[in-house]
Amino acid sequence: MGIELTLISRGYCHLCHDMEVALAPLATEFGANVKVLDVDADPLLESRYDELVPVLLHGETELCHYFLDEPKTREYLAKIR
Repeated sequence: MGIELTLISRGYCHLCHDMEVALAPLATEFGANVKVLDVDADPLLESRYDELVPVLLHGETELCHYFLDEPKTREYLAKIR
């Protein structure tokens, strides 16, 4: 099974869009599937991540928020591959 990442996002958030675009080549490189969840569609997600979006997760592990930390994310993905 491949790597499953979750991007907590919101539709009108330019930082969210930017992270999704920046993440795409990295996800392709590591064969990761990225599931985008709308923080505003889930009260539990909203209560946990509202002011932090975008948030990139692998399971419960928060890899980064606001901006893609490419070096940290790359290192993490290389370790779990």
